[in-house]
Amino acid sequence: MKQRKKVAFLTLGCKTNQYETNGMMQKFIEAGYEICDLNDNPDIYVVNTCTVTNIADRKSRQSLRRIKNKNNTIIVAVGCYAQIAKEELQKMPEIDIVLGNREKKDIVEYVEEFLRIQPKVVANKKTQPSVVANEESATIGTLVEVGDISKQKDYDEYGCVTYTERSRTEIKIQDGCNNFCTYCAIPFARGRIRSRKKENVIKEVETLAKKGIKEIVLTGIHIASFGKDFEEEYKLIDLLEDLNKIDGIERIRLGSLEPTIITDEFVKRLLKLEKVCNHFHLSLQSGCDETLKRMNRKYNTEEFKQVTERLRNYLKDVNLTTDIIVGFPGETEEEFNDTYKFLQNIAFYKMHVFKYSKRDGTVAAKMPNQVDGNIAEERSKKLIELSEKNMKMYNEKYIGKEVEVLFEEKQDEFWIGHTRNYMVVKVKSDKDLENEIITTKVLENQGEELIGKI
Repeated sequence: MKQRKKVAFLTLGCKTNQYETNGMMQKFIEAGYEICDLNDNPDIYVVNTCTVTNIADRKSRQSLRRIKNKNNTIIVAVGCYAQIAKEELQKMPEIDIVLGNREKKDIVEYVEEFLRIQPKVVANKKTQPSVVANEESATIGTLVEVGDISKQKDYDEYGCVTYTERSRTEIKIQDGCNNFCTYCAIPFARGRIRSRKKENVIKEVETLAKKGIKEIVLTGIHIASFGKDFEEEYKLIDLLEDLNKIDGIERIRLGSLEPTIITDEFVKRLLKLEKVCNHFHLSLQSGCDETLKRMNRKYNTEEFKQVTERLRNYLKDVNLTTDIIVGFPGETEEEFNDTYKFLQNIAFYKMHVFKYSKRDGTVAAKMPNQVDGNIAEERSKKLIELSEKNMKMYNEKYIGKEVEVLFEEKQDEFWIGHTRNYMVVKVKSDKDLENEIITTKVLENQGEELIGKI
């Protein structure tokens, strides 16, 4: 019997990348491949790259270099960093195949094309790497297929992605972004907004429900724009109402949201959807109006504050998290202090703090008054300390109370899961709690985690 080829994956970056990795895994399985860990000597190693920051770029390169091409392992770079840095990647001798975001869904075909022409490629890797697009031109090193994402008009459908080993799984509903914030390279890596057909989303969720998945996370590059490219009037809230009707799914969680979508009408309709989780990740980026203008964000701090008040007024025990960039070009000490005071006032449960990352090709990269890295580091530390303080205060309120926890995995002697409002809870138990929703009493607060008992 012919031995199946083995494929290992490393996913960097966002939940959208994780969904697409699951989709690529499923396609390899359907083609007769075996999914394995990197330590199991895979025949093919796929790195799904990220380019949201310079650090993400570096992690992508480091991950690709870390895997030496021994035992004829084929190294494949796919995704966002591959999309915008194909010339750089094809010069790396470790890499055999470079694929952009449009090519991800057809990865099996590209890998098998490479396998067919591999003897020519390997023989010429000793000389100089370049581009191989097909067998006829297979005279030199790396197969590169990176299409022009800016011309992509239709959503790339992976089919019904059911490959998941978790209680909670991502569902991609949208791709691309039209905002062009001045600091961001993602529109160049992902293209303009494309929404997935509602029928395909509903079918996938129904299939996952039959598999026993209890929680889904709706993800995409800019999910607030879902449906804006449809001819019919069908937006994110309409999709949520349809998904709420599906038997078996008990929790619907939303990925990162632009705050402008949170209108009174949106929240009032949310109130009727008992499966939608009371946790919202609202993308803020700065608490200073002048900085927001330079970032080309589509709201001001007063409008953002009204959104948080709206959610807290309507939804019980709602939990709000956010992203913040410090050290954006032109950010003065006064502007940073405005941000700090605003964040104190809003009191997010958790803040993901990023130091501004200069991205070639973006407007912000050419702005004057770039902020010194040491100053950005100090500002980052202050906001992280504030975030940790906020989380501790919020968690303390739950000591002695009962919460519903969906347990997902076991680490050492603890089962770990999340509440509906996305607090992490750990309990000791000899029972198998995976994919179980259990009422749990909170005993103590340990920083980012709550300790409970069932």
